[in-house]
Amino acid sequence: MIDMNMKPMARAARAVSVAVAVSLWSAPDTCAEYKIDYKVEALGNVGDGTFAPSYIAANRHGVLTQTNTILFRGGLFHPWQTDSRFSYGWGVDLIGDYANATAYGRYRYNATTGSGSWDVNHQRPQGFWIQQLFGEVRYRGVFLTAGLKERQPALLDYRLSSGDLVESGNSRPIPEVRAGFTDFQNIPFTDGWVQIQGEISYGKLTDNGWLKNHFNYYTGHINLGAIYSYKRCFLRTNPMKPFSATVGMQVGAMFGGTTSWYSQGRQTSSQTFSRGIKEFFRMLIPKDGGQSYYSGSSLGSWDVHLRYWLRNGATVRAYLQKPWEDGSGIGFLNGFDGLWGLEYKSAFPGVVSGVVVEYLDFTNQSGPMHWDPDDATGSSITTRAEGSDDYYNNHEYNSWAYYGMSIGTPFLPAPIYNKDGYLGFVNNRVRGFHVGVEGEPVRGLKYRVLGGYRKGWGSGYVPAFESTHTTSMMAEVQYSSERVEGLSITAQVGFDTGTMLGDRVGGSVGLRYCGDFTLGGRK
Repeated sequence: MIDMNMKPMARAARAVSVAVAVSLWSAPDTCAEYKIDYKVEALGNVGDGTFAPSYIAANRHGVLTQTNTILFRGGLFHPWQTDSRFSYGWGVDLIGDYANATAYGRYRYNATTGSGSWDVNHQRPQGFWIQQLFGEVRYRGVFLTAGLKERQPALLDYRLSSGDLVESGNSRPIPEVRAGFTDFQNIPFTDGWVQIQGEISYGKLTDNGWLKNHFNYYTGHINLGAIYSYKRCFLRTNPMKPFSATVGMQVGAMFGGTTSWYSQGRQTSSQTFSRGIKEFFRMLIPKDGGQSYYSGSSLGSWDVHLRYWLRNGATVRAYLQKPWEDGSGIGFLNGFDGLWGLEYKSAFPGVVSGVVVEYLDFTNQSGPMHWDPDDATGSSITTRAEGSDDYYNNHEYNSWAYYGMSIGTPFLPAPIYNKDGYLGFVNNRVRGFHVGVEGEPVRGLKYRVLGGYRKGWGSGYVPAFESTHTTSMMAEVQYSSERVEGLSITAQVGFDTGTMLGDRVGGSVGLRYCGDFTLGGRK
């Protein structure tokens, strides 16, 4: 029985654990076979500096961030079945880790003397954590998932792209309840020419401890206890035709919690934001009219993807993600800002089976000057000067990050890299390009190469005195044994060089074994 006096997230985790245990206990007594997938993994990462090279750390669900890491991982999964109307699944994924510490700055204010001093604050990743713990059900074309589950970008290539602007799979999974369509579904009366896919979720950010341990308590603000929300809707033309187009929007948000503001080492104010049922509905359907139009901190993107099949079976895609935080971004008023990409996918494995080339620009966001006459009824000043964009940052809520890693694109350096303990994105006016290539020249031997260049000018609120830049690269080789099915070895080497992230070199070697076993099957 679940104790209702437990905290909400603890109850959710307990409920998922009970569901998994019950399904395991009852499986052998059923007539049908019950399949369980498993994986075990060991990984070692070494290098110089404090953090792993950016392309080694990026888009792996926040698992690896430090230069020197020893990691062990194991999981059990029961995926839902696709050959029945109703199905369910679950997963448990645990990580044990030992990594080097990072020296962050922390300010300690003495109220008695009215002064303070800076200390060195050593922080390292947790030694053990639950990476995934979820249960889910599916009926026909809809699903419901509860718990921690790793998710990949909705439309982008997870292995080769720089990452989705809203949900990239770069940070740890957020405990949430998510519902939506399992895949694109035909819209009635369109004869298969138009399909729809959509999802909505509410989750609880559980990185309060990380935030409190890493914050400098000198300047900026910290929000604890926020609620996370995500929703998207995409429309796609008939995918069986040589040409297909996908368009839509996705938006994430944070709301609720308590925010404390600091200046010169002293807390200047604090505010607790409502997270009642009204706010949940406002995140779903904003109410028009002044300040009530929004609730919390929102970040979204317009998505356009165009796909064409070549005669040899390969596919070519062109895509665009336009970021937005308010009406100016939604109205395409932020110039060339966005992720512009081209992708090639071969129909068969080969020396080159996939290529992605992307250009990213975040330099056209408006600065801190903002005047909207609608916010000041009766004012004689009717000229608009709408601005105040600050991608991935917010004046009331934490930045768009979870356990220090960006929830969206890792192309913008995340707060975990701020050794001064500032919790925001210092460099979000960034421009650059990204390239990804993969192939399988020999059966069982795959490679992947990622590289890119970026240049930054600080932010609109705190411009950099001098521009910074970084060139980054990562090469990966994966060998899958033909003698031992499910056994694979992966090696990576990578580097960053430049003034944005500093100079660092590192490499990792991982050993993974995957398989499955069956319970039940009794007659």
